Amino acid sequence: MSYTKALRCRECGREYSLEPIHVCEFCFGPLEVVYDYAAMAGGVTRENIILGPYSMWRYRDLLPVGEGEVVDINAGFTPLIPANNLGRTLGLKNLYLKNDCVNPSYSFKDRVVSVAATKAREFGFKTLACASTGNLACAVAAHGAKAGLETYVFIPADLEQGKIVGAAIYGPTLVAVEGSYDEVNRLCSELADRYPWAFVNINIRPYYAEGSKTLGYEVAEQLGWRAPDWAIVPVASGSMFTKIYKGFKELEHIGLLNNGVDTHMVVAQARGCSPIVNAFEQETLNIRPVKPHTIAKSLAIGNPADGYYALKTIRESHGAAVAVMDPEVVEGMKLLAETEGIFAETAGGVAIAALKHLVAADAIGAEDVTVVYVTGSGLKTQEAVADALGPRLVIKPTVHSFEEAVKEAGKVVP
Repeated sequence: MSYTKALRCRECGREYSLEPIHVCEFCFGPLEVVYDYAAMAGGVTRENIILGPYSMWRYRDLLPVGEGEVVDINAGFTPLIPANNLGRTLGLKNLYLKNDCVNPSYSFKDRVVSVAATKAREFGFKTLACASTGNLACAVAAHGAKAGLETYVFIPADLEQGKIVGAAIYGPTLVAVEGSYDEVNRLCSELADRYPWAFVNINIRPYYAEGSKTLGYEVAEQLGWRAPDWAIVPVASGSMFTKIYKGFKELEHIGLLNNGVDTHMVVAQARGCSPIVNAFEQETLNIRPVKPHTIAKSLAIGNPADGYYALKTIRESHGAAVAVMDPEVVEGMKLLAETEGIFAETAGGVAIAALKHLVAADAIGAEDVTVVYVTGSGLKTQEAVADALGPRLVIKPTVHSFEEAVKEAGKVVP
């Protein structure tokens, strides 16, 4: 059943009915879904969750949807992998990777869009749309196809080719805008006022954002119903970061965790677009927008909508914020692939590089349960690492040619 009560302004606390709106009419603060936690505590059990589908929809009762059919392409309940090889390299005994590369459109965005598309149909919209740095475009196009909705996705024109193809294959109207993501987002805000469309990250945003809570629920369940000591999250708008923490806190609030939530939440950004880290380093809650210049294009949001709330989450959780240089991003991608066999996009490289910084600073203890969120597949951002990879051995089809090539490469045949 649905335990949703209302939308509430995160600033002034005014409440609104559950409609496709996202901004408070009084103070222009963002709206967020609120729930009847007392009823939820009595109705949601571990046993019911465990009996649910092996997808994010095992947590349906914790999400803001009605009783109808959901738009589901089987996103979520992705692996939580013990990173033993990477852990040994870094001196960590309890390191885990939450591998959202394996979602249907190859990123965590399938989670938020599954909720958003479901709400769009509930509200009677016929068109699904978004402004995207890439992964969201793929997820919206995929879910729009599944839901039978007309779909428009707006992207920066200089997006990685893998993400363009990854969205176009589903048959949306793909609109490449000559400008940054922040300019794309401003355009879509104007279009949302003009057209009766469900823009997942504008007028449907309060519901859309709740899908990221499942990244908290799943990690807690997969750890045996406990929250980790550290959660390292690659951050763009800041929404996913805050919702992961909200997911942990909700499970604690309704009595499903074995421990309290004492998780240190860590923002990881590329230094070429690190407005949240900049504010953290300056010990302020005021975000100063920046012009992105980084290979981590999925994180290239210079004016993060939830930056202020991400900073508050860092403070509440006694967490941290780390920015890394682009060469470190590439090295992080390579290290993750070479140790754990996971080819992550640039955001994953950002998270791994941030983890290395925290280990070098002795912030993370060797026994601490640490989870790194790997949010998208490297197949979408091959350009970022192509020039940093070793050369191929090109040989003739003979044993002699092979052995000579190996010798010239300075390798030893086992």
